[in-house]
Amino acid sequence: MDIEELKHKLPNITDPNLLKALIEHGTIMEFQPGKAITEPGQFIKMVPIILEGSVKIIRTDEDGKELFLYYLEPGETCALSLTCCSASKPSEIKAIAEEKTVLLAIPISKHEEWLDCFRQWKDFVSMTYQSRFQEMLVALDAVAFKRMDERLMRYIVTKMKQQKTNELQTTHQEIANELGTSREVISRLLKQLEKKKWIELGRNVIYIRDDFEELISA
Repeated sequence: MDIEELKHKLPNITDPNLLKALIEHGTIMEFQPGKAITEPGQFIKMVPIILEGSVKIIRTDEDGKELFLYYLEPGETCALSLTCCSASKPSEIKAIAEEKTVLLAIPISKHEEWLDCFRQWKDFVSMTYQSRFQEMLVALDAVAFKRMDERLMRYIVTKMKQQKTNELQTTHQEIANELGTSREVISRLLKQLEKKKWIELGRNVIYIRDDFEELISA
């Protein structure tokens, strides 16, 4: 990968010296859909910058229950990974490739060095913390203040936008895991949406109306 190609993938970084350092010290890594990039308890040894694809970030507890937090899209990195790197603590999240994903892995030592050397790297990290913090607040508010049917509908909208399709290939159990509830609850709520003709349920697939987001906002 050359500087021009990397600049295209990371439009917020224009410093040629930083781009050169990213290419020199970064390692390109590829992950197939469903492949875990980071597991809870692992020590994170690199800062992942998404170049292609998307990554799903999930919080897990001691009992193995999961809660979906947010997606990482091209040009982004994970604030929780940065925190674990800086504090030398094991990961508390699970990162899974949602589709075929290519990332640029930056060694922890370079991340810490570049905070002093490159203003754009410091800005990139600060912007990451800010945007991820807002998404964490949204996830927290949903758990604390939203009914499960509201959370499910927003989840469907998020999936539609992330995958850029109205056909979600997923199971009721997978949705239940990510929303921290039971499969029975999700199945019941999806049936209610189907009765309204807002969605149609197939085998491991949900077909969603084009105006779904407008319907739930009305």
